[in-house]
Formats: sequence, C-alpha cells, structure tokens
Amino acid sequence: MSVDDAPESLSEEDTEEILQEVERRRSLRGVAVVVVAIVGVAFSAFQLWIAARGYIFEVTLPMVGEIRLTSLQQLQVNAIHVMFALVLAFILFPPSRGDGFLSRRLARVEPAVRSRFGAESPVTSVAVRARTVVRWFAVDRNMDRVTPLDVVLVVLSILPTYYIVTEFQEIRQMAVFGLAAMRPMHEVYPVTEPFVMAVASLGIPLDEVAYSLLLGVLGILLVLEATRRALGLLLASLVAMFIVYARWGYLVPRDSAIGALAITPTTWDNIVYNLWYVTEAGVFGVPVTVSVRFIYIFVLFGAFLEMSGAGRWFIDLAYSLTGTRRGGPAKASVVSSGFMGMLSGSSVANTVTTGAFTIPLMKRSGYSPEFSGAVESSSSSGGQILPPVMGAAAFLIVEFTGTPFADVIVAATLPALAFFFGMWVMVHFEAVRGGIGGLDASELPRPWRHFKLGWYYIVPLALLVYYLVWARLSINRAGWLTIVAIVVLVAFIAAYDRRIRLPLVGTILTLFLAEVAAYAVSGVGLVDAIRVFAGSATTGAGDPLALEAAFDAALGSLSTIVILVSVAFLLVRPGQETPLLELDQSVEDAAETTASAFGRPALARNPAYRFGTFVLKSMEGGARTATTVVIAVAAAGVIPGVISVSGLGPNLTALILDVSGQAMLPLLLMTGVAAVVFGLGMPTTVMYIILVAMLGGAIEAFGIAILAAHLFILYFGLMADVTPPVAVAAFAAAGVAKADEFSTATIAFMLSLNKIMVPFAFVFSPGILLLRSGEEGWRIIGTADVVEVSFFLPEVVVPVLGMFLGVYALGVTIIGYQYARVDGLERTLFALASIFLMVPEIPLLILEGLLGLVGTSPTLTGFPVTFSLRLVGLGALLVLSRFNRQREPEFTADDRSPASKRSPGDA
Repeated sequence: MSVDDAPESLSEEDTEEILQEVERRRSLRGVAVVVVAIVGVAFSAFQLWIAARGYIFEVTLPMVGEIRLTSLQQLQVNAIHVMFALVLAFILFPPSRGDGFLSRRLARVEPAVRSRFGAESPVTSVAVRARTVVRWFAVDRNMDRVTPLDVVLVVLSILPTYYIVTEFQEIRQMAVFGLAAMRPMHEVYPVTEPFVMAVASLGIPLDEVAYSLLLGVLGILLVLEATRRALGLLLASLVAMFIVYARWGYLVPRDSAIGALAITPTTWDNIVYNLWYVTEAGVFGVPVTVSVRFIYIFVLFGAFLEMSGAGRWFIDLAYSLTGTRRGGPAKASVVSSGFMGMLSGSSVANTVTTGAFTIPLMKRSGYSPEFSGAVESSSSSGGQILPPVMGAAAFLIVEFTGTPFADVIVAATLPALAFFFGMWVMVHFEAVRGGIGGLDASELPRPWRHFKLGWYYIVPLALLVYYLVWARLSINRAGWLTIVAIVVLVAFIAAYDRRIRLPLVGTILTLFLAEVAAYAVSGVGLVDAIRVFAGSATTGAGDPLALEAAFDAALGSLSTIVILVSVAFLLVRPGQETPLLELDQSVEDAAETTASAFGRPALARNPAYRFGTFVLKSMEGGARTATTVVIAVAAAGVIPGVISVSGLGPNLTALILDVSGQAMLPLLLMTGVAAVVFGLGMPTTVMYIILVAMLGGAIEAFGIAILAAHLFILYFGLMADVTPPVAVAAFAAAGVAKADEFSTATIAFMLSLNKIMVPFAFVFSPGILLLRSGEEGWRIIGTADVVEVSFFLPEVVVPVLGMFLGVYALGVTIIGYQYARVDGLERTLFALASIFLMVPEIPLLILEGLLGLVGTSPTLTGFPVTFSLRLVGLGALLVLSRFNRQREPEFTADDRSPASKRSPGDA
C-alpha cells in the first residue's frame, strides 16, 4: 500500500487549486496549455544544450559533418533565458483579477457616470463600453484565460532579446560611444521608417531616440510587470524605487542624517545601459548568469527526478520506516518534506504537493490541524538548506563567494542535519505529550520490500554527490549528466520485463562491447567506424586506443546505447507490461489527456508513449518552476546593479557599521531581522541578493568566514516563509490542513526557531561548517586537520556536539514537554541551557558590552570560557532531564486525544 492511497489525502485537483491560489497562477486550458508546453520544452531544451555543449550551437549531419549554426555571448544567452521566463510569466500569471486597488477605483467610474448623466446618456454608454473593453483586454477574473494584453506583452518580450542577439556588434560599441549615440529605430530596421516618421510628425521625436534605449526601457518595464504578476507588487515597487533612486539619489542632502546615501548625478542613458546591456550588474548580471549556469539545470534535475516517481517512492519509504513509531506520520513528514523541498526548491509548492499526503495522515494520527500544517511548512522550507541539491540561493552563494559547490555542500551538511534533528525531536515531544502513536503496519508498505521496488531512485542522487564532491565536475556538467542518468534509468525500467530481460541486457552489452572494440581498433566510436568503413565519413579513423582507454571512451556512449535500445524494445512491444515503471501521477494524467486529444486513448497505456510523456512533462514542469526563479533573479539583479552604478556600496557599508556600533552581535541581529523582513512574501533568492548587496561588505569587515556569513543570510531568509503576518508556506499548509492560518503560522515559526539559533552557532564556531582559517583564507578541513587533535576537538567536535545538544534543549523549550510537562522556571532553564550549549558567545558578548560601559574591555569569547559555559549548559540539561523524567506520567488509551489538540507552548 502507498500513503498516496490514504482516503484522507487531498485529490490532485484540490492540491492544484490550492497551489494555484497561493502562487497566483492561472488554470489554463486548450491552446494556452499547448503554447505553455511548447515554450517550456523549448526553454528546457535550450538550457540542456548549454549544460551539455556550452554556448556554441552546431549540428552534425550525415555525409556533411558538423555545421555551426551560431555562437552566443553571455549577454545574449542571459537575454534569451530571461525572454523565455517573461513569455511564460505573461501566460501563466494574470495581469489583474479585477479585485486590486486600481481595479476597484476604476470600477467606480461607470456607476459615477451613470449617476451623474443617467442610464440613457451617450456618455454612460461610452463608459459602459469602455469598462467592457478594459475587462476583456486586461482582466482575468477567473484566472483561466489569456487576455489580449498578455499576447501583446509576449510579443514585446521578444523584441529586446531579438535586438541583443542580432545587433550584438552595436551593443559592443555602447561602452565606447554611449547608449544615446546608437542608431534610431528606422536605421536599424528601415522597414519601420514610415511609422517612425509618422510619429515624429506628431511632435514625438522618435527619429532622434536610440532604438537600443527604447528597447532597454521596454525590457526593464517588462521585467517589472512580470515581477508584479509572479512575485507581487512589493518586490516590483522595491525594484522601481531603486531605479528612481539611481536617477535622483543625488538630491539626498549630504549634510543630513542619511547623507551617506547621497550619490553622484547620472543620466537615464547610463542607467538603462548598466541595467540592461551588461552582465556585470543589472537585469542580466550575476544572478541571471547563475540561473543560466546552475539554477535552471538543477530545477530541471528536480523535475525529472520527481516526475520519475522518486518523490512518491521516497515519501512511502519514509512512512514505511517511521510511520508505526510514536508520532510516526509527523516524523515521516519531516524526512520526506525535507527531501522533496530540496528537489523542488520551493517552500510553498512542496508544502502543498507533499502536504496533500502527509498532513491528512498527521491529523488522523492525533496531531492538531495547526500543528500538522506547521510541521509540513517548516520542514518544506528547510529543504532549501539540505544538501546535496539545496535551493537556488546555494548556487548564488557559489558565485558570490567564489566557493566551489562541493565545499558549499560539505559546509552546509551538519547545520542542515541539526535543523531536521530539531524538527524530529519536537514532533516526538508533541507525540509524547499527546500520547500520539503511529499508523497501523497494515496501512504502510513493508520497508525492505518497498526499498527493493525503487532502490534505483537513489542512483541519481549518489551520482550527483560523486560528480560534485569526488569528481569535482562543474555544476552544469554534473546536473546534465545526472539528468541523463535519470532518463536512462526510466527508459531501462520502462523496457524491463522478466521475459525479455536477457535480450534487453544482452543487446545493450553487445553494442557496448562493439563500441569498445571500435575505439580499440579505429580510435573512433562504432557509428563513426562504420561510416569510415563505408567511405561516407568526412574524416578518417583515428589512432587505435589501448583497451582501458577504449573502455573509458565507450562509457561516454553507454547512456545513449541504453536509451536507444530501451526505446527500440518499447516500440517493438507496445503492449508489454511495465511492472517497475511508477511515474508521477501528473505524468500519467498528461499521457491520458494528450492521448485522448489525439483520439487514441489507448496510447496512454503504451510504455513508449508514457516514456516520451515523462521526458516532455519533466521539461515543461522544470520550465514552469524556473519561471518564477528567473523573474526573481532578473528583478533582484537591478538592486546590486544600482548600488554598483551609483557608487553607493562603500557609503552603505560605512553607514551600516556606524548603525551597528562597530560590534558583531548587533550587526548579526540587524542582518537577521533584515533577512526576515526582506523575505516576507519574496523568494529566498531575492532576499539573499538584496541582503548580500547591502550588508555583505559590512559582515565581511568583521572577519567572519564569507561562507558562514552567506549561509547565515540564507537561513534567516527562509524564516520569512513561516513568519507571520505573511508566512506564505504556513498559510498554504493551513489551506491543506483546513486549519486557522495565523495559528498555523505561529506554530511553524516556533518550530523553525532552529533556523535562528543554528546560524549564530556556525558564525561564532566555523568548525560546525568544517571550515578552518589559514594563510589563504577559509577552507574546508581535510584529513590532516582531523588528526590534529588540538584543532579538531575544540574547534569542531565541541561546537558540533553543543549544537545538537542545544537543538535538543530548544525542542523541549518550544514544545513545553520532555518526559513530563515543562513549565515556568524549568522551561526558562532549558532555554538557557540551549543557548549555553549552542551559542555561548551571545551571553559572553553581551557581558563584554556591559563591562565595556564601566571602562573594562575583557575578551571572554575564547575557548576556555565558551567551553566552560557549554559544560554549564550540559550539566543543566542533564539535571533538568533527570528531574523531568522523575515526573513522567503513564499514558492510557484515554489520555491520547485531548493533549494532541494543544499547540507548542501551551501549558
């Protein structure tokens, strides 16, 4: 049995409805769905080519050889990347639902005209018609149709990118001659001359304005509009304010309290050029480059892995392992939601999709609806800090800090495990308090049997870790090879059947050995060797390879061989059974829908058709997920772009240092609060980009390990997803759980407090991140550091043990229960023990500050003092735990239900 089959689970339609409501996406039908699919597949195909082949586009034709189509520069690639996202955003997200501030104000016009002029007045008739036209043109009240305005914006989205791709030589000249010196529209495209002159005759000097300037302004406005639709008015307004500031920030009085924010005057030409036509800053700056190189390919990896059925298999595995234990459904939710959150990279999407299965089971076992939703949303948001995939912000960390992704993975592992350990502890204590048991074993799959049915889903993740950590491949290359591995696995599984396993495996092995032989004899692959032998090759054979080298060379073709042979078997045997193929339900639904649209419903059961649907659905799903991320990084890139163009950076750093009093603890507190505030209702990537641009320099000025500083910002930014009053992930979970939104968000915030304490722990003790400072800066520790006991014990072992013990004590504090109730003074002591164990530096820095007020400046944060304080915390935890256990009550069956209705912190 699968947990998906539980009667309480939300239907696919209910889940999709909640997700679309939270993300403000349309529910499209008909031609629009086909257009989205085509654009999404094209977007993913473009990114897969870049990951596999780079920026050179060429094809190999029989009898002809290689033909180079084009070679793109980074700016051109970034522009195409953003163009795809803009097109999808204008189709997926409505311009207005008719219930916004502006729509409500405009809706009053027609009644006011009717009241003033009467119902029969021509003026009233015009007002009514105008209202009807506006609603038809730009309002999508039911979120189910593409408006004419969307079509116009889609077309306009193509124009700036077309110019960048086709007129790149002119863009090169902008750096020398300036944007204003470029050609007007009619000189770039002579066919537009009648139109340009007609406009000029009206007194609008279109013939004197550089076409590139017009397109730059258009592009920035399109990004702002896409941002408003996909991410909300708040972020769009923030980005627009920075653009306005870039133009008129020089008006800030230099002798005022905020004089440090004054900048030098500049022109619109310079602003548009730096925000649209360069890759160092602005819309196409570092964040979009990171999206092109890293983020998209891993979003696509997550889509392929999820569509393959791995997500459903992993959820079932988590429940089979923990579902029968005390509080088992919640523990399984912690594990499975963290894993799925890592793949999806979206707290909200994962909360809804995974929560559709986990939340009903938690409620049925005895957890309150609010607590169930809180566990799901908190765990899902934590997925973005869980290696090896992590969220999109992790790839930005790679670029902004210059740290290899493998090092980011290694450094982030222990803090992530500490967070999920804390979640596990808290759901356990809640279960103990409420007498909540697990599910009946008959309702769950058997662990070993279930593992054998899907163990191969672990292979792509293992390969990913190998490629990144041991092989040290580039992120792009590792992502591409792992996606290929998933496709190979699914193709082989789809073709596999006990009756044909020998012919299937035998054919693959034969072709592979033939490939090895071809390399060993002719120095080229089997296909090229045949062409050479037939005399149709444009080049001759190479030098023969040694057997080991031939084997290594043939391995590069193994994935192609497996896919081609598997697909051939599928096509030859269209009616075969596929006992191992368990694709995601959305893939099966898409196969049925498209097969019915073709008038051949039986195709939905064809393994080859299902495999093709899996590939295309994964590519489309990856594009849909990435659209919001791409729009977010494009918009957020404007902010560091303005800071760079205006020269604000050094002044801003000085101002922040002055506000923090040149002290580390106030600066960290200010950074944490700013991360939560900027993250409210915004994607984590946006928050990270803004905070790094504004506070990164100030944090690094204190000598904090740069990786620790950036992970600190990431952790606090994730708190925004579960922090009232916005708490988008928690509110989504409340919708699934049918619970009170604010109560769910409050509990989710409490359960996520580890995301506040753990970052402080690794900032003050970088050994938790396995970092060590050396002559060349901070680096990941190696074997020599581990065997150096004088370093490893005090700098790594002690802080790590303190962190996990502190997380345990914090869990007791939050839930208010251990073996028995924890109230009043006892709860306060548990909280102090948690602080002393995890971050003894905080009370010591406060004490240093107080002593500084009386004229003494001792240094209290050395190891002897912090270790002593940790021992005090450990002693307090042991004593309090022993005292609490002596009061442990004995539960009966009658005790189980009432307590389960309490929330963390209830007495």
